[in-house]
Amino acid sequence: MPASMKTLADWLAYAEQTHPQSIELGLARIRSVAERMQLRFDCPVFTVAGTNGKGSTCAMLEAILAHAGYRTGVFTSPHLVHFEERLRLQGEAVKAEALMPHFEAVEAARGDTPLTYFEFTTLAILACMVAARLDVAVLEVGLGGRLDAVNIIDTDCAVITSIDLDHMDWLGHDRETIGAEKAGIMRAGKPAIVSDPVPPASLQATAERVGADLWLPGRDFHAGGDKQQWNWQGRGRRYAGLAYPALRGANQLVNAAGVLAALEALRPQLPVTAQAVRNGLATVELPGRFQIVPGQPVLVLDVAHNPHSVAALAENLDAMGFYPRTHAVFGVMADKDLAPILARMNPLVEQWYFCDLPTPRAASAAAVQAAWQAQNTRPGVGSAVFAGPEPALQAAVAAAAPTDRIVVFGSFFTVGGVLANGTPRLQAPHLPAGQ
Repeated sequence: MPASMKTLADWLAYAEQTHPQSIELGLARIRSVAERMQLRFDCPVFTVAGTNGKGSTCAMLEAILAHAGYRTGVFTSPHLVHFEERLRLQGEAVKAEALMPHFEAVEAARGDTPLTYFEFTTLAILACMVAARLDVAVLEVGLGGRLDAVNIIDTDCAVITSIDLDHMDWLGHDRETIGAEKAGIMRAGKPAIVSDPVPPASLQATAERVGADLWLPGRDFHAGGDKQQWNWQGRGRRYAGLAYPALRGANQLVNAAGVLAALEALRPQLPVTAQAVRNGLATVELPGRFQIVPGQPVLVLDVAHNPHSVAALAENLDAMGFYPRTHAVFGVMADKDLAPILARMNPLVEQWYFCDLPTPRAASAAAVQAAWQAQNTRPGVGSAVFAGPEPALQAAVAAAAPTDRIVVFGSFFTVGGVLANGTPRLQAPHLPAGQ
């Protein structure tokens, strides 16, 4: 074992070096290490896969289950600012020192088995969750489903959120193929909840093949409502007069409906009251998901980074009302489908601030600007490039009027970059103090 591992940062740096690739799909290596660690949960496990809506789904499950009095543990990825955000125990980010012994345990168990950074850190986090003696665990899939490291744990309830085209180099080039990868988290005899209102046929085919109990929207559960409230009906329960989830955006009702189906499906093991459902939905928080920060100008933070999530962001921005000008700070990974993202957002934006990101997987700001210039037909829209999200945001603040809005979107690195020193509260420079 390396002798120099004194901090969590040391372990994370070490984990980055134990495997030559950042991603290697396949569970044989990580499963063999997990077996040597005797890694297994004694509590019910929800596993959440999908292209968009995973983080929101996990946060709603966590909030409702916490209000019901359960000790919760939630593993999500990636993080916005600090690695410790990837594990929440009873609603709080794990302490670095609580993770350290579990990194040591992974290193001791792996021998000469190479693990990727994600595999290494996933094993440490899962071991930490097991040690915390939870009442319920919520696991978010990192990439795909079938071959993702999280899938070494047999779930008690699979939840599959919206399916769209993303990570196509790894998962396939159409929704059916990608859906089949996500469906890999399903287990025989266990409920599999699908939130996507138009699910790929591959989800149903996989459920039939493995013998999972498939719950489909419109067949096994229904949600509807008006401007004030919404209602939900499942196989054996119904809720009427629900407040809309505290997470903003039209797509959150789709996620919430799937959450209530998952909770109904595991009701025998984890009963929750109607009051816990109401309180959980009313108080759920998730930084960086259509997060509106009041100020002058107003700031919107969203980790939308594929065409489907960016379309939802654009709809949500439209619904916010009138702003004289919208300034957009944008940085993104190189493997994203840029053309539809830029085409959807460009009509809403008067000034672009493209930024580099601190990872070799990112597209350069200059490359993104060139892609934007190639398709921009709106006169008077400007753009500039910056070395990172923070200087891009500072430039936007300097150029914005108090009544404008600034949207920071794209990669987790983009949104995390402006949150690194806390949530910024904007005060436009030409607004007199005290107003």
